[in-house]
Amino acid sequence: MTAPIPHLPSASLAPLGTGGLAAEITAQLSTQLRRVRLRGFRAPENPAPTLVAVAHGSRDPRALPTVRALLDRVRALRPGLDVRLGHIELNRPLLADTLDGLCGPAVLVPLLFGRGHHVTHDLPAALAAAPQLTGRIAAPLGPHPLLAEALHGRLLAAGFPEAPGPRTAVVLAAAGSRAPRSAQDTERTAHLLSARLGGTPVLPAYASAAAPTVADAVRTLTARGHDRIAVAGCFTAPGRFATQCAAAAPGPAAEPLGDHPALARLVLHRYDQALQAPAGSGPEARRAATVAV
Repeated sequence: MTAPIPHLPSASLAPLGTGGLAAEITAQLSTQLRRVRLRGFRAPENPAPTLVAVAHGSRDPRALPTVRALLDRVRALRPGLDVRLGHIELNRPLLADTLDGLCGPAVLVPLLFGRGHHVTHDLPAALAAAPQLTGRIAAPLGPHPLLAEALHGRLLAAGFPEAPGPRTAVVLAAAGSRAPRSAQDTERTAHLLSARLGGTPVLPAYASAAAPTVADAVRTLTARGHDRIAVAGCFTAPGRFATQCAAAAPGPAAEPLGDHPALARLVLHRYDQALQAPAGSGPEARRAATVAV
């Protein structure tokens, strides 16, 4: 069937000659085509900034596969987003090498749980050493309700009761830092986890650089009348500190958070949050980029 000729307004029916008629038809077709969205066609958009997940690194051979599994889940939640991995130490790729291979906008998302030295000093230094990047640094993963959800899920998987009784308690283990703000973040995470557990007492403890230790926290809770004590850990992957803290548990010891779905959602939340923060490097921009919500 012959395609219909586009309708021409009456003014265009005046004698035009062959060239004039062709020009008028072309103009009408162009107008109509601008109103048509071709099936499957999308106008090109600026690519989203690269998400660079920053892990600490560990000599434990289980650590790297665990972190990679988490990032696979992040990619599944946000198809098309360029997600890279960099380690502060002990594992490859190192963060410096990952940043060297990038150019343009990027967001560094620390797979860490508080505002310790790595987040406040090492990550800004790494970004400053990569002038080809226009980068931002997201807040650490803690504290946040999604982190409490992931901790709760790992506790349940370890045998923690869904309806804990009055003699039940939890020690929340973290790596530890000399930075006071890092301890404050762990304490806030403990409060969020306690609320998620319906008010079950949760006492923070540390593997190094801060007090109390997990063993000390267990003794404190025992003295308060709790004899069913579990240990949850703010650890992304297996490693020396995670193993050390789990070994001190008198009851269930939760596995590292790994690729828990809530943790993957939290990684993307921190990425999005950093993109929404004010641009620039002044105090207000830095505060907005590290605010915990």
